[in-house]
Amino acid sequence: MNNPFQPPESSHPQPPIGPPDFTPSNDDRNLALIAHLSGCAGILAGGLLGFIGPLIIYITQKDKSPFAESQAKEALNFQIIASCGALFPIAFVPMVLQIVFGIIAALAVRDGRPYQYPFNLRLFQ
Repeated sequence: MNNPFQPPESSHPQPPIGPPDFTPSNDDRNLALIAHLSGCAGILAGGLLGFIGPLIIYITQKDKSPFAESQAKEALNFQIIASCGALFPIAFVPMVLQIVFGIIAALAVRDGRPYQYPFNLRLFQ
């Protein structure tokens, strides 16, 4: 019997970041942290410019750090989708979500755990 208080199992497996014993270096963690927080800063500073920070981290780290690359892609995807949602009349909701989920993601990657935003389309694979 299914428990109605537990969410159903996801049919989308989370992609592995590395081997099971993979631990990102402090530099990788810091770059991932910057990717997520720069999305928040872009929203606070310029409205729809939250994607610029993650894009810069992705471009500079895509061949150097698998962890920073994956987290920058995750932040970039989320910022693009949320920015599109900000074009509608209820613009404050996506902006608040960008900031809240950006902080949650930053806390996760600070500890070396990969983070995947909920309700995110993976535009960059």
